Order: sequence, then C-alpha cells, then structure tokens
Amino acid sequence: MRPLNALAVGVAAATVGTAMMMSTAPPAAATPTVAKPPICGKAADPRFPIDTRIHRGPADYTPGATFHTWSVGLTNTTGGPCRAIHPVLALTDRDRTLKPAQIRFEFYDAGARRWRPVTFETTEEDENVGVFDDGFPGFALPAGGTLTVPVRLAFASGTAPNEVTANAAIVQRRGDDGDWVGESDEYRLTIAPAKAPDPETTPPVPLPPQLARTGAPEDGAVGPATGTAALLAGAGTTLVAATRRRLR
Repeated sequence: MRPLNALAVGVAAATVGTAMMMSTAPPAAATPTVAKPPICGKAADPRFPIDTRIHRGPADYTPGATFHTWSVGLTNTTGGPCRAIHPVLALTDRDRTLKPAQIRFEFYDAGARRWRPVTFETTEEDENVGVFDDGFPGFALPAGGTLTVPVRLAFASGTAPNEVTANAAIVQRRGDDGDWVGESDEYRLTIAPAKAPDPETTPPVPLPPQLARTGAPEDGAVGPATGTAALLAGAGTTLVAATRRRLR
C-alpha cells in the first residue's frame, strides 16, 4: 500500500463527504445513501473489506478519439453488506504533463442507467485523482458479492504523447491521513501521437469550376483543350491524305 497524500485525501473527502472506512456500527439497510457514512466490515478485521481490480482496456489511446471502454471490479470480502462505495482512480503519467482538463473519464451508474463523469484533481505528486461521484450515492455489495463497473476513458485533442499508469482503489480514512486500500493492479497505457491524415481515405479536393469545365465540357461544348486536340487531329488527317496522293 502506498501513502495517499493530503491533497488526494482532500479530494476524496470533499467529493464523497466521508471516505470509505470501517465502522463498528451494525450493517444498515442495503439502500445506498449519501447522508449516512459508509458502513462495511468490522474495525477488528485486519484486512480492508473491498478488493479492487482493473479489467484492462486497450494499450493505445489517440488524443481526440472516441472513448475506450473497460471496467473496474469490486469484491466484498466480508460476511456483511457494504454500501456507499466510491472508488478512486489515479492516473500517473511518465512526463508529469497530463492535466485534469485533458482526461475524459466516466463510469456507468446501472441504477440510473446513465454514464457519470469523473472530475480529476492534480496531487502534490503530480498524480491525477478522480472519485466516482457526480452526485452518485455509491455502489452497494452484498456479503461476498462482486460487482463489475463499466468505465470509459479518452484523452482530449492536443494531449501530448505519454505513458500513463492507472490504479483504482478505495480510500480508507485513518485520522487526518489516508491510504490507498484495496488497490488494484496497474493498467499501463500509451497516449500515442495524433495520426496524420491518411491519403487513401482523405477525399480529393474539388477543382475550381473553371478547371472542372476545362477537363469535362458540359452540354457538348468544346473547351480550349478539346478544341486544340480536334484541330491537331484534323491537320494530321489532311497531311496523311496529301502524302498518299503524292505517292500515287
């Protein structure tokens, strides 16, 4: 587990209200709610109750292209229900140049049947951290249950080529600090350079009207090029006929 810096904790706390934590209170109803703090597992359990896993998507992303879809898996390792679960996604880029405004990331809320956007913040360690929120009450998992959350990612036009590592996790509050808990395996991806136009698929530039008429006369009209060719052809025919008469 790597330490979660103060800014990342602040992002999670401000967005979710109360980050994921273990409580000694008895399990409540399965209906997710934002008003009550999340309840999951027992304080005496040495292991955090939620395992997180990334089901990887493609290795290459082109800036300005459409979304690529992959998923985040959540598993409840306890014998009781867990609710109000808000995963956190962290993107760490090799060049430390990736900006929150360049990241397009959404998760699917099956209850509302809609995609919800995730807002990112940059930490002091130049990580881009986003919480699955957007007014979302959080995911709920029954005892021992597993949930696969569809997500999709894209990068805005103009994003520089880069190498990015994605991690998903649940944040556990420990006093005023926090840790990445239930951290997933890494998903490494490449932001590729923008592709140059393909001449095979690029439509030809239309000719100006006057040039088009020169090459393709309309209504039987004879253009300059066509008239010259006809004149030369006629002259050639006359010369051949005269030469044959002399030979006879």
